[in-house]
Amino acid sequence: MTIQHQLIPGAIFEILASVAQTGTLTLTDRYGLLAAILEDNLTEEERRAVDRLLRSVQRGRVRVAIA
Repeated sequence: MTIQHQLIPGAIFEILASVAQTGTLTLTDRYGLLAAILEDNLTEEERRAVDRLLRSVQRGRVRVAIA
């Protein structure tokens, strides 16, 4: 059995807005990012947005919520 991940159009920017407001990357946000990366048909702008978000996590500007 394979699990299908499908990203809702515009979801990357919704995730960015949510994280910018709360300063926290939730489990739901992480699943959305996973689906986006696995889909492998992101625009260049979306890919850069994901990269910026991941750099913010790496630098400690965004917290990662556990559970």
